Amino acid sequence: MRGILVTGGAGYVGSHTLQVLKAQGYTQVCLDNLSTGYREFVGDVPFIQSDLGHASDLDAAFSRQDIAAVIHFASHALVEESCRDPHKYYHDNIVNTLNLLEAMRRHGVAFIVFSSSCATYGIPDRVPVDEGMPLDPVHPYGVTKMVIERILRDYQNAHGLRFVSLRYFNAAGAAHDGSIGEWHVPESHLIPRLLEIASGNGPCAEIYGNDYPTPDGTCIRDYVHVLDLAFAHVAALAYLFSGRPSEIFNLGTGHGFSVLQVVDQVKKVTGERLPIAMKARRPGDPPELVANAEKAKAELGWSPRHSSLEEIVQTAWNWRRGAVCRALAACRHA
Repeated sequence: MRGILVTGGAGYVGSHTLQVLKAQGYTQVCLDNLSTGYREFVGDVPFIQSDLGHASDLDAAFSRQDIAAVIHFASHALVEESCRDPHKYYHDNIVNTLNLLEAMRRHGVAFIVFSSSCATYGIPDRVPVDEGMPLDPVHPYGVTKMVIERILRDYQNAHGLRFVSLRYFNAAGAAHDGSIGEWHVPESHLIPRLLEIASGNGPCAEIYGNDYPTPDGTCIRDYVHVLDLAFAHVAALAYLFSGRPSEIFNLGTGHGFSVLQVVDQVKKVTGERLPIAMKARRPGDPPELVANAEKAKAELGWSPRHSSLEEIVQTAWNWRRGAVCRALAACRHA
């Protein structure tokens, strides 16, 4: 089987996708600059430490194996940072994706699966959100995802590229064996932040806004297990290899949970007290984001199988208490 180049494969969703690709018999090359990813997450997959700004390293990655397709995760992904430093996001996310696409052209690779985001929708006027709704991102990170999707369409028209763009909602959870999981510094995602507090690392969990037009006043989000996302990327490869046309798919469960519901689930799984502090709303936070993922179910044959809130929190908690996570935490606090 021809190989798959995975950019950003040492990161959260990327590393879980490496594991699924390996289990399904794909050969792989991982390219990651380790700015936010971890070498430990890559395992024995052939690895090149570099970023998409180095054309010679990209050429080396494509020459490492007979590459048939790319799965593109490499991206900066912190919303608040993107507002403080838009140049970093527009340059590294967009310009470096152009570098990748040109390398694909040089090496005759025509298939790419792109890790996009529901951030492309901005603040939708209705839920669940389907792929036909207007794109109106409210921060530079979301804009970069939207622009890259347009670039992919233009490369298809000009050069015959075929792509699948996966707009996923809130990635969460960890590998069932506890070998890899979510580890960001700083951590901006709700569930790992709550688990940090449950582990005794911090005085309280901060909740931003309790006056939204939702049943309990807190934001509602659609949480999808990272393993389900990994399977979706592999399904997207099969979709492209079967000759299907370029397409965009939402990935989510179609059901949302409020921040306070997540807090209650974390308390239940961990058995720990979880003091919370209510803060003002953050600018640009939609009251509710829930996916309509029927298109992915119909055309990719994908459905979330591990995305109950209990399984998400339990696997994330198992990872938080595991050896690799403890070692990363020790390095962080050294």
